[in-house]
Amino acid sequence: MGDEMTIDELARRAGVTSRNVRAYQERGLLPPPTVRGRVGYYGEGHLARLRHIAQLSERGFSLASIRQLFDAWERGWGLAEVLGFEEALAAPWADESSDLVLSQEQLVATFGGGDDTVQRAVELRLLEPAPEEEGFRVPSPQVLQAGSALIDAGVPLRAVLDEAAALQEDMDRIAGRFVRLFLDHVWQPFVNRGMPPEELPAVTEALHRLRPVAGITVTHWLAAAMERCVNEVAAETLALPSTNVVARGE
Repeated sequence: MGDEMTIDELARRAGVTSRNVRAYQERGLLPPPTVRGRVGYYGEGHLARLRHIAQLSERGFSLASIRQLFDAWERGWGLAEVLGFEEALAAPWADESSDLVLSQEQLVATFGGGDDTVQRAVELRLLEPAPEEEGFRVPSPQVLQAGSALIDAGVPLRAVLDEAAALQEDMDRIAGRFVRLFLDHVWQPFVNRGMPPEELPAVTEALHRLRPVAGITVTHWLAAAMERCVNEVAAETLALPSTNVVARGE
């Protein structure tokens, strides 16, 4: 099946080693694969579980604590339902993927600046160090192209980076509000009802349905706001002469 992975494929997608995968299974952190013949196959739920292990480890949780957390999740709930919810929760929010790597020389030649601006781009997560390739990975070529377009239009690189920082802060606030909507109106009522296992699939389905809402809504209102702002600037600031007047030479 298309969603199934061997242990090596799972490890590669999760950014760990096959040895890590086996160790997590031995510790009870990762459910066993589906075995057909002599080959074990893993699904997206296993990938989501590995990503949660990485996230919790980065936050300082020990493997023993993570195991206790997962045991609590699975107590009284079917494993398939738990993995399905974890998959929905951990799925990426953008479908853009990139293997683009640029050297520092290429970045400077294209965008200008120097070591300090490259470092700031890394801090803003516009670039990621790729030491094995002696360069920087570009997580979003579309964002890079947007910055390039602004620079080509005459906007200074420093102003572009300042705007990227401001936009990230704005997006963090917007994302926080959408997450709060789910927590307050879907998750917390589920918790208040005692987290009945039979309701988890419905909560998972609600999470799936709500995922595209943020992008659709923000895209629409941004377009509407841009139209209003451009019209206001055109009327108040640009003050372009009438084409009729110019044509008559008046």
